[in-house]
Amino acid sequence: MNQLFTEALPVIAALEEAGYEAYFVGGSVRDSLTGRLINDVDIATSATPHEVKAIFQQTVDVGIAHGTILVLHKTGKYEVTTFRTESGYSDFRRPDEVNFVRSLKEDLQRRDFTMNAIAMDRKGNVIDPFYGKEAIQKKEIVTVGNPNERFTEDGLRMMRALRFVSQLRFELNPDTYASLKKHVHLMEHISVERILVEFEKLLLGVDRKKSLELVVNSSLYYYLPGFKAYKSQLAKVRAYGIEQLKEEEEMWGFLLVLLDIDDIESFLRNWKMPMKNIRFIQSVVRLVKQEPNFLQDKFLLFREGEKAAVSAASVRAVLEHTNVENAINTVKEVYTNLMIKSMSELALTGHDLLAFASDRKPGPWVKEAMDGAVQAVLTGQVANDKAAIKEWLNTCNLM
Repeated sequence: MNQLFTEALPVIAALEEAGYEAYFVGGSVRDSLTGRLINDVDIATSATPHEVKAIFQQTVDVGIAHGTILVLHKTGKYEVTTFRTESGYSDFRRPDEVNFVRSLKEDLQRRDFTMNAIAMDRKGNVIDPFYGKEAIQKKEIVTVGNPNERFTEDGLRMMRALRFVSQLRFELNPDTYASLKKHVHLMEHISVERILVEFEKLLLGVDRKKSLELVVNSSLYYYLPGFKAYKSQLAKVRAYGIEQLKEEEEMWGFLLVLLDIDDIESFLRNWKMPMKNIRFIQSVVRLVKQEPNFLQDKFLLFREGEKAAVSAASVRAVLEHTNVENAINTVKEVYTNLMIKSMSELALTGHDLLAFASDRKPGPWVKEAMDGAVQAVLTGQVANDKAAIKEWLNTCNLM
């Protein structure tokens, strides 16, 4: 049994000693059966939220309306959720009604795919009423029960199905895929934030190329922000070795270049992406599109930074069908040899500049002079010495 399960056994034991059933459920059980890394474990129990809170000294109500209590145990933090059924998905996203039940099978029956509807007791025995292990052995993604019902309940399950194709290298069961294509329009009811989480996981999966093909072939792309008009470009993904890209920002950079998106900020804002991420992706794309190769522009490399440069080199290598590892090594070598790597390493500061030019008021000229000094140091026109930089600025009439 995985160590994370072992560490959580006291929580299971405490629930059982109080007279309730308790099992490990969900992704952790699935991942243990597929040999994947387990990051955390979830527990399902016949105890109601209030009964769970009565058993443990430290708890947090993280989703009590849906039966979830966070148990703070000395071995870790565990989400403990009461067995429940769900009904009435009028918004195609969330259940209108949640009912707590005492039956594990009823709880497992509400889940999306059979591989996620498996439970495990504290002795490692698997409870699998919907043949999830069989689906895992077949490497097949199958809904629990009628796929039309599962996708109508929550449209995001279609995005999750394709994410699992990417992460697990599984195939979609034919009936599941047919239903997905039939109900893909329900994606318009799903919040962009929820779609983004699943899509970015899809972008980093081991079989992301196959999954993106399914995004196109199922017409799901039509409901992804900004992708509606780019079916033919998205279909070209199969020609590139995108599995070599290790960061989600690199995958975004690749897609934006492939689709030839000009207004990157507006495009990514439609995905409700954090501005920090948007700015970084913009830097990556700027570097990828720089002609000649951005490595020849030391000031650009200095300004955008090593991380963006490494990502840009990876994206460009994939687009040009060249070796990604070699491209990364080249960037790191060039960056290491830069005379300075940040403004703090420049011998001259903005305060120095204003002190030297005491007759001038602060303004745009300061940035122009400082940028000029950086470029001069980077290209070897002047040594990184305060007096030498001052003399160079005077010579160039930048001060």
